[in-house]
This record gives sequence, C-alpha cells and structure tokens, in this order.
Amino acid sequence: MKIKKYCKSKRIRFYLSNDIKLSLKLKLDGAYIPSFNSNYHHLSYKFRKNFNLIGSAHNLRQIRIKERQKVTLIFLSSLFKENKNYLGINRFNNLSKLTKKKLIALGGISIENLKKLKIVNCFGFSGIRYFIKKKGPISRAF
Repeated sequence: MKIKKYCKSKRIRFYLSNDIKLSLKLKLDGAYIPSFNSNYHHLSYKFRKNFNLIGSAHNLRQIRIKERQKVTLIFLSSLFKENKNYLGINRFNNLSKLTKKKLIALGGISIENLKKLKIVNCFGFSGIRYFIKKKGPISRAF
C-alpha cells in the first residue's frame, strides 16, 4: 500500500475512518470512530500494542459513547464555527470537565481566534482554516 509506506517514511500516523477491522488487518496505526458510530463490536477484537482508537463527539451523550468505545482521544466540535453542533468556549470547557479523555478542539479555528485556545481546556486543536495556508489540514497537540 503506497499511502501506508509514504506515511511511515514521513513518520505520519495513518488512521482509517470507521473500519476498525480493516485497520487491524492492514496493520495501520489506528482507527477513527465518527460521532455517528455508536456500536461496540470492536471491543471483542484483539488490538496490537500501539494501535490507537480516536473518535469524535458533539455532546455529552456522544462523549460517553466514545469513552465506552475505549477511544484514547476525542475530537470535540464545534468550538468556534457556528453550525448545528456549535459549542462555544463555555460549553466546550464544561464538557471537558466531564471526561478524563484527551480532547482535541475542532471547528472554526483560525489564526484570528488562535489566542482564545489558551482559555480552552483541550489537549490540542485541529482545523482546516488554520492550516489551509500551510499545506492542508493537520492536527496539532500542545
């Protein structure tokens, strides 16, 4: 697989979205479980030592599901982008107090509001607008 080899050569982690069984079969770094996926079938799978599960959530109910799915990291959105999942700083911080999982802030993060992340209780941030001028979407941890 060319993408896997490329990622390995550049030391980039390779996660497959919403297919944990295939991620394990391909010996990828992990899998991403979207907010709409609430099943627990993968809990019966045998994971390699460095295999990580990451997920996304928009509210407390979805955070609890991701915790039961045993994800190590949760993308929580939307912090700044005012859409149907809009949280804002206060709701984001309140939700962050209700979990011990590492949270990645997502949604509407740009150079203009980057300083506001200092008052957000998160492990890192991810965004397209912030990184678009810097060769595409990337995530960053603090």
